[in-house]
Parts: sequence; structure tokens; C-alpha cells
Amino acid sequence: MLKKLMANGAAIAAVAMGLAIGSATTATADPCPSGALCAYLSANYAGDPGTVYGNNDNLLQYNKFNNAVSVSNSGTQCTVTIYSGLSRSGSPQPIPRGYGIGNLSGTPWYKNIASNHWC
Repeated sequence: MLKKLMANGAAIAAVAMGLAIGSATTATADPCPSGALCAYLSANYAGDPGTVYGNNDNLLQYNKFNNAVSVSNSGTQCTVTIYSGLSRSGSPQPIPRGYGIGNLSGTPWYKNIASNHWC
């Protein structure tokens, strides 16, 4: 079951620093295949996810990452970090395995997940 990260500044900062999130909740998501990073065009993981695997320097070429409103990590081994810039530049946001951010509104990644890196 996917656990949801709260998309506010304190929660994002805590995750970035590797701290536990006390306000993490469970959420139901449309199927995100095992091993994938999934982006959704709606809040709270609604709709068909766009999926990628491995490290990617340019996710903006994919509509669902270029317009992402929520994102989840269904990786099998580790944290994935998303970035607001191409080639791992811009603002980083680590998302632990099994977690997601149900609403990216107000963050640098709202409609702008530009690249990612696993572990």
C-alpha cells in the first residue's frame, strides 16, 4: 500500500533530511507497476500513471511528468529523487520506496518533474 507524503514545506524538508514524517498517511493509488516511478495528471494518484524506470535526465519529454500533479515511488529497492531541472539539476526531492506525494501544487515539481535518480 502506498504511503503519502504531505506536500508542505516542513514535510518535504524532513524527507529531504531523511527524517520520519509523523503525518504520513496511506493512500489508494491506481496501479503503479513494481519498480516504477509514476506520475499522475491529477492529485492523489488519480488516473493512469505515466511510468519510468531507471535514471532519467529528461522526463519533460513525457506528458505525465511534464504535467505531474502527484507522484509515487513503487521502486523495489530504494529511494528515488526527483528534480525540477534536467540532468539532476534544480530542486531535489527524495521519495522513499512505497511513498508518494499526493499533491505537488505549490512545489517546484508541480507540473515539472524534469529528471530522476534512484538510490
